[in-house]
Amino acid sequence: MSAFVRDPIIRMVRVCKSYGGHQILFDVSLDVGEREFLTILGPSGCGKTTILRLLGGFEAPSSGEIFLESRPVTGIPPYRRPINTVFQKYSLFSHLNVFENIAFGLKIRKLPRAEIGAKVLRMLELVNLKGYEKRGVNSLSGGQQQRIAIARALVNEPKVLLLDEPLGALDLYLRKEMQLELKNMQTSLGITFIYVTHDQEEALTMSDKVVVMNQGRIQQMGTPQDIYNEPTNVFTSRFIGESNIFDGVMERDFLVAFGGREYPCVDKGFAAGEAVHVVIRPEDVETVEPSEGFLCARVLSSVFKGVHYEMLAREDVRTWMIHSTRSRAVGSEIGIRFGPEDIHVMKREAGK
Repeated sequence: MSAFVRDPIIRMVRVCKSYGGHQILFDVSLDVGEREFLTILGPSGCGKTTILRLLGGFEAPSSGEIFLESRPVTGIPPYRRPINTVFQKYSLFSHLNVFENIAFGLKIRKLPRAEIGAKVLRMLELVNLKGYEKRGVNSLSGGQQQRIAIARALVNEPKVLLLDEPLGALDLYLRKEMQLELKNMQTSLGITFIYVTHDQEEALTMSDKVVVMNQGRIQQMGTPQDIYNEPTNVFTSRFIGESNIFDGVMERDFLVAFGGREYPCVDKGFAAGEAVHVVIRPEDVETVEPSEGFLCARVLSSVFKGVHYEMLAREDVRTWMIHSTRSRAVGSEIGIRFGPEDIHVMKREAGK
């Protein structure tokens, strides 16, 4: 569960969206807590950007309702919502300098010049670009332009900031740096962030709550720890990290069978004899001597990934993925071992 217990600042209730007879979202219901960092995670085309466009007022739902601070917002245009958006393409004004880009919305609101100056300078300090006021935006790096786009959105003091894959154009080092900066900004400002990405590392690193989507439907919601450690279906377990997934049978509470053998586990609440999926993460598989393992397997491949070796090993009709700091020679026999807490049991999905 999220740590936030206040009434949600945003509530979506059974929202559907169609374009030209093609349905994009199916009965999406979602609560976003005040001052929460929520990430919508999923593959391309799953509907996550459509949700942002609905929240921002750029699109209207085909059915269902959206509430902001308990008030319906359907029909309220974007400029009248206390919501700002940062897109992957930053859309900075190339003919304006950094100061003028950030100040643009404040000038439209006709705020006093001194107040505009103070707000812009505060934003520049927040995004670590103090002293860049007179620089042209085209002279900035991609990471700096991204910071200006965020400052321009935040200077208007929105209650909610929508971010549509804003780090997608940055290199790996800058993405990791900006993940931490974005989370620090959100925490210090106390603004609700709703962040869209297909990158699982971004979602797990920054979020208070993660919403996993696929084909227009929410698959699972929860903390990053819940999503990773307790996936509720095959899609989530495969999309969030790597997984070994096997067919099994729940013999009784705390006992599951797969591969012709029974194993103690920590799961309960299934019917005796119920068909289930068994998930074991690669990093939870221990490699030992063949005589010490529950199972014996032969190593098919071993690839160094920087902090661990990724190995594939075959036992009977199953292939295991294993992440270990210790490499095993290709072709060698190994034992495979895991504990009850390493086994996660899920309901078997129809047709799978």
